[in-house]
This record gives sequence, structure tokens and C-alpha cells, in this order.
Amino acid sequence: MLDIKWIRSHPDSVQEAARVKGMEFDVNELLQWDEARRARLQEADTLRQARNEASARIAACLRDGRRDEAETLKASVREMNETLERLERELGEAEREYRRCMLLVPNLPAADSPIGASDADNVELRRVGEPPRFAFDPLDHVELGERLGLIDTERGVKVAGSRSYYLRDAGVLLHRAVQQLALDLLAGRGFTLLDVPLLVREEALVGTGFFPLGEEQTYALPEDGRWLVGTSEVSLAAYYSGEIVDVSEPIRLAGASSCFRREVGSAGRDVRGLYRVHQFAKVEQVILTRSDPAESNRMLEEMVAHAEDILQALELPFRVMDVCTGDMSQKTYKQYDIETWMPGRAAYGETHSASNLLDFQARRLQIRYRDEDGALQYCHTLNNTAVASPRILIPLLENHQQADGSVRIPEALRPYMRGMDRIQ
Repeated sequence: MLDIKWIRSHPDSVQEAARVKGMEFDVNELLQWDEARRARLQEADTLRQARNEASARIAACLRDGRRDEAETLKASVREMNETLERLERELGEAEREYRRCMLLVPNLPAADSPIGASDADNVELRRVGEPPRFAFDPLDHVELGERLGLIDTERGVKVAGSRSYYLRDAGVLLHRAVQQLALDLLAGRGFTLLDVPLLVREEALVGTGFFPLGEEQTYALPEDGRWLVGTSEVSLAAYYSGEIVDVSEPIRLAGASSCFRREVGSAGRDVRGLYRVHQFAKVEQVILTRSDPAESNRMLEEMVAHAEDILQALELPFRVMDVCTGDMSQKTYKQYDIETWMPGRAAYGETHSASNLLDFQARRLQIRYRDEDGALQYCHTLNNTAVASPRILIPLLENHQQADGSVRIPEALRPYMRGMDRIQ
């Protein structure tokens, strides 16, 4: 969230951020509840002080035997108590509505982020590698996976419903291999590896900015008051919630986890194969830094470089996109997506997303540090996908397929694949 003092001084900037992000948000409603909250709080404080003074006078009157005056003051105190009860009810309502509106405030996008309405308006920054040219009719990942006994979507749907799948044999090894490759790379670059909770409390999702706007995408266990995470970013970023941390050096965290998303609103989109599924696995990067935009932007570039290095190790062609305002989430300041070439789609498909949130997330999570003067400041937080599977299996299978129907395994993965150099 943003600082309410800043919002009061810059309401037009906040409203403009909502407009370019395509969000329904009324900054005036927030400011009205903020004003109501402060006014009721001031009235209640003033009335409590008057009541305390009257109570002291009642005691003095009783000591001095001035009972009539004491009774008059008691009647006045009763009226004050009734008024206070009303003010506290109104204050409670104002506080709830103020909190609701504050949780809807958008982060301001970076000044150099493209203005646009959807991913069609994202701007390509660079391409790495060339899409393969096949001397045969290539298959898509579903056909390859079925022929090679790697993927079984029919039984996945039978057992678990739409957008479900089984991975088999070498498909399982490949799924695990890309995750371990990513973990090994990040461990070698100073990241602390964490195996994270998949079930979290609501406050972790609110604090990381996934609630309230993303609640419909999240699986709930209402009897336990828990939710299944859609990314380990939730568990990683909330790890230090409510704490004062040392960010003299950036804190680098990497989490490997299963992830679960309901995919509400995606009916009819990417229904074939492994592109958009309810259950998947991710290795996620999260970094906490000082409240310094230059430093956090350097960390954003660093995180993207890690993901690019993984894709190059997988020998996959990709491009890096500067994400436009309309394709950003509420919490995002600056975002890059990486799209990897998928021959079965004859197009690039998103496989990675990296975001700098500045202090937006840390304010919600209450993660702070002490600056050089000892003053408490909110951290900047960043996140990025290192690898997500089974989506990454799509370009792996499709780009590395051979004329004989086999799939070549990139050298970087072979140590994790029991020495296999191809799947056939």
C-alpha cells in the first residue's frame, strides 16, 4: 500500500495510476473515509477528555458534599457515554471502510513503463536465440508427451477434472530436473533456499498484495482458515513480516513449491496441454533491499538475468518484454516478462515474470530496516520466476524434438536425468 499522507497530497497521481492499470478505484472515496475516520477519532478523544474531567469533578463534589452538582455532572457523563458509543460505532465503520479502500490503492507504475491496456501493448526489449527451423512436421508438446509416455492428460482429467494432468517417467524427471537446475544456480549466486508452507493464513495473502483482488483465483480451506498459495512469493515475502531486518546487503530468498490457481476467468483459453493448469511447481526468487529505487532496479535486472541464464542453459529461444500498465497487477511498479518460443503455438509464450514493488508490499507486511541515522524505513521487495513447470516443458519438448520423434535433452539437464541425452 501507499503512505496515506502521500495519497492526501497526490490524489490525482493515485487516480491516474488506477486509470492506466485499468482498475476500478475511487481515490475520493478513500479520502472521504479517511477524513471521517480522523474526524470521529478527534471527536471521541475530545469527548473522553471531557468525560474524564467531569468524572474528576464528580469525585470532588462528592467529597465536598455537593450532591446536587454531582448528580447534574453524572447526567452529563451519561450523555457523553451515549455520544461516545455512537462515535465509536461510526469510527469502527469508518476504519473498516478506510482499510477496505487502502487495500485497493494501486501502486504507481514506473514513469518508463509503457502505457497500454493488455499484453498486446507490452514492448519487446530484446531477443535471445533463434526459433528452430524443422526439416519435418513438428509436433506440439501434447502429441510428443503422449507418444513418448511423458504426459497423460486424459487420466488427469478423469481423476482431477479439467486442466489436470499426470507426468510419467522421463516427464517426471524433466519436471524435477528444471527445478533443481534453477535451485543450484540460485544457491551459487547467494540465495537462501527455502522449502515453504503451501497453506498460509489470510493475512499473508493480504500482506503480499494477493488479496483482496486475487481472492477468486485462490483455493480456500475455510474450516482451517488457510489458503493454498499460487506462488511461493507469498510464503517468501511474508517470511520476515512484522520484523526489522538487516539489508546492508540485499536479502535473497529462493523457494521451491507446488502452486495452485483456480484460473477463474480463463475458460476456453489455453485449454490444450500444460500451458494453463491448476497445479504446477515453481522456483521463485524474492529479494528485499533498502528503500533505494536505484538499488531495487539493479536487483530487478539481476533477477531477470538469473532467469535468462537458466533459459540459455536450457538452450531455448526467448524474448524479454517491458510490461505495460494495463498488464500489471495492483502492486507492481516495474515489470518484465520473459516469453519463450513455443513451436506448437508458433509464438512466444510467457514463462517468467519479474516485478519491482518498491515499498508497496513491505508496508502491508510491515517489513522495515534501520537506515544510517537509525530511522526505520520500509524495505523494497522484488520477485521473479526462476522456472515454472510443467509450462517450461512445453518449449523444452517442442524446441528440442528430433526428426525420429525423440527429444534431445540439453546438456545442462543431463546430470539430473540419470545420464539420458534424449527421450525416445
